[in-house]
Amino acid sequence: MDTLHFLYKTIPGRMVLKLLTRPGLSVASGRFLDSRASRLLIKPFIKSSGMDTRDYQMVDFSCFNEFFCRHVLEGKRVFPEDKSTLSSPCDGLLKVYPIRDGLVLPVKQSSYSIASLLRSEKLAEQYEGGYALVFRLCVDNYHRYAYFESGRKSKNRKIAGVLHTVRPIALQEVPVFTENAREYSLIKTEKFGTAVQMEVGALLVGKIVNDEEGPANVLRGQEKGHFEYGGSTIILLLQQDKVKIRENILRASMSGQESPVKMGDTLGVSLR
Repeated sequence: MDTLHFLYKTIPGRMVLKLLTRPGLSVASGRFLDSRASRLLIKPFIKSSGMDTRDYQMVDFSCFNEFFCRHVLEGKRVFPEDKSTLSSPCDGLLKVYPIRDGLVLPVKQSSYSIASLLRSEKLAEQYEGGYALVFRLCVDNYHRYAYFESGRKSKNRKIAGVLHTVRPIALQEVPVFTENAREYSLIKTEKFGTAVQMEVGALLVGKIVNDEEGPANVLRGQEKGHFEYGGSTIILLLQQDKVKIRENILRASMSGQESPVKMGDTLGVSLR
């Protein structure tokens, strides 16, 4: 019996689920992961996840979350000098979706139209014919992320969600549609038009931590923020006729496969 079956299909599991979906548990989990006692989790986590630590600044971490938000060594995540390239804002597994024909975007085993993802029909219309790039961060990935391009960013829009794993088995039993917490900003760029860069949280992730809340001028490769513990997702929405995505990435995505990428990797080129 897997965890989801236990949580959704058994009476004891539903009792546990009721506790898990309370906001207070996420807060309590976050507090523990910020405590010195949580350092005991670091070595077992590295071993169980098979993490390669050679790229990172492995210091004497004060807590698990400090380790989880660790920094890379200088020179390990470099953006290309060629300003026409579309660069990855993070480490993770990438899948690219053309935005057309009423695309329903799978995000963390849930499903969103572009309008429901953004909570704006008007804004979603601006991305019809463009691309949605979905970066899935695994727990052993680098959990800091950068601005994908230089430009003028808007004020962040925060969408509260239930910190709750959503899968088909869950939807069979939960009478209300549950959403992941997410936060996004619009970035007006010279080469790629006005793009959306969004962060999506996961079960028991207490915070999406962005460094800049309000409007600001930002630079490609500048750190945008980080996730605290948990698997997480970053989404880029690009407008029509702004970018040519690398063929190998498109082919992999069309066959249902994810492409492993690191922050700064070239994903395509500007059409301007």
